[in-house]
Amino acid sequence: MSDVPYKNIDVIGDKSSDVVWHQASVLTEQRVSANGHKPVVLWYTGLSGSGKSTVANAVDKMLFDLGCKTYVLDGDNVRHGLNGDLSFTDVDRIENIRRIGEVAKLFVDAGLIVSTAFISPFLADRQMVRDLLPNGIFVEVFIDTPIDVCESRDPKGLYKKARSGEIKNFTGIDSAYDMPLSPEIHVKTDLASIEGCASQVVDYLVEKGIVAR
Repeated sequence: MSDVPYKNIDVIGDKSSDVVWHQASVLTEQRVSANGHKPVVLWYTGLSGSGKSTVANAVDKMLFDLGCKTYVLDGDNVRHGLNGDLSFTDVDRIENIRRIGEVAKLFVDAGLIVSTAFISPFLADRQMVRDLLPNGIFVEVFIDTPIDVCESRDPKGLYKKARSGEIKNFTGIDSAYDMPLSPEIHVKTDLASIEGCASQVVDYLVEKGIVAR
């Protein structure tokens, strides 16, 4: 057996006392200056089929065209890799959001505008991510689409499967969704075009001085 570099490890929970945060040589402020815009987390939340990913990607394209450094963390895409070991139980949903919150925090440290398109059904979990970040960095975007509209779209056929019992713990059917109490941005995809919804988000960022046209 090869030598182990750390033989006396004091573990508290799952963290070792030998794990120390490494200070980067390039500061976040320097990255922000180089990017030409402020970092922010656009946290899209809403029911399945509400239009989270569609709006998030439309906003991302608008910001990219403005020269912003951006990235979209999509719920399905992340579950193909980073969170591929998680199910859809309440416990795993919480862990899913915790991990994404930590990843979003790293993007902010890099000075980027990161969009996250997840149902993130629980109010407490969204608050947990907000608390991870500096004040004003977490921007909750509520994609407020009535469930009957979401179900009529049903792009993946998930509502049909949930109604028939093939899928359990489906948000809006047999698992709760906590509506945002005071989101920074309130978008209604059933009343406006995708371009109109995306413009609403970009207009907010311009108004707050996060990006410039």
